[in-house]
Amino acid sequence: MSLNGKTAIVTGAAQGIGQATAIRLAADGAHVVAADIQDCEVTLKEIAEAGGSAEAIRLDVRVADDWSAAVEQITASRGSIDCLANVAGVVNMISEDTVVGLTEEAWDHVVGTDLKGVWLGMRAVIPGMIAGGGGRIVNISSMAALRGLPNLASYSAAKGGVVGLTKQAAYEYGPQNILINAIAPGTIDTPILADITEEMRQANANAHIVRRLGRPSEIASMVAYLMREGDFLTGEIYPVDGGWAAKGNF
Repeated sequence: MSLNGKTAIVTGAAQGIGQATAIRLAADGAHVVAADIQDCEVTLKEIAEAGGSAEAIRLDVRVADDWSAAVEQITASRGSIDCLANVAGVVNMISEDTVVGLTEEAWDHVVGTDLKGVWLGMRAVIPGMIAGGGGRIVNISSMAALRGLPNLASYSAAKGGVVGLTKQAAYEYGPQNILINAIAPGTIDTPILADITEEMRQANANAHIVRRLGRPSEIASMVAYLMREGDFLTGEIYPVDGGWAAKGNF
């Protein structure tokens, strides 16, 4: 599917993987709606300087009314929503993140953003995609959904839910030409890692066969591929992880 002239919502577009995805989809010809609770000025500036088309909208992915208002506004101005990249995500910075040590507040914050936000986004855009003859959705999961990792109970649960929800939605709406996939990144060098020690950064890098952290642009490239070229791909979870999934524990 050519992205020229298509409308794509990208959540979490103010920074990190969301920002890189917005920039990449705009470069491939889409009109990007950069959605975030933070200011997307930098993202819009980079897209404009590269000759792309974009606008920003304030959106809290956890709030159904925000999604309804966003879809109504975008549909009124653009006519349709063709693509959705559910990128917005958080990690638990509130409490310990073991099953026993996790607080209810932390659980609700992480699961509300990382899983409920994905569900609300798909629920909001799919009816219009059905009416328009199809669409493409890419959800961001994580390698944390596929294996146990230290102190990531809420995050692993939320991202595991994204895997199941992606497969279910792909099954339900594939016959209407809505193709839905997920990406499971390895550790990506985003602002989430800003406060970790150099020792932790190196340990994360060494978890990958390529011995480095991933770049947001590398995840964005896979999102763009699935949006643009993935006409026979749906219901799949794609590790983009520098070989982490293939690596043993040594």
